[in-house]
This record gives sequence, structure tokens and C-alpha cells, in this order.
Amino acid sequence: MKTAFAALAFLLAASAAACNTVEGVGEDVTAAGTAVDKAAENAQ
Repeated sequence: MKTAFAALAFLLAASAAACNTVEGVGEDVTAAGTAVDKAAENAQ
């Protein structure tokens, strides 16, 4: 579980550095939400 959160934190940091537009931010937030959903499903 800690690994999933570490991966999520890395994804958020990488996406924050990579996005330059509002559209990019929206895509990054969607990707982060998908990662959280998958981590929650895997934890069950």
C-alpha cells in the first residue's frame, strides 16, 4: 500500500512539472484519480 502511495506521489510530482496548460492539468488530475481508484481496488 505504501508503494502505491509513493507511486502516486511520484506521478503527481512528475505531472505537475510537465503540465503547462489548463487542459494538461485536467488530464493529470484524471490520471491521478484513475491511479487512486486502481490502488483502492487492489487493496481490497
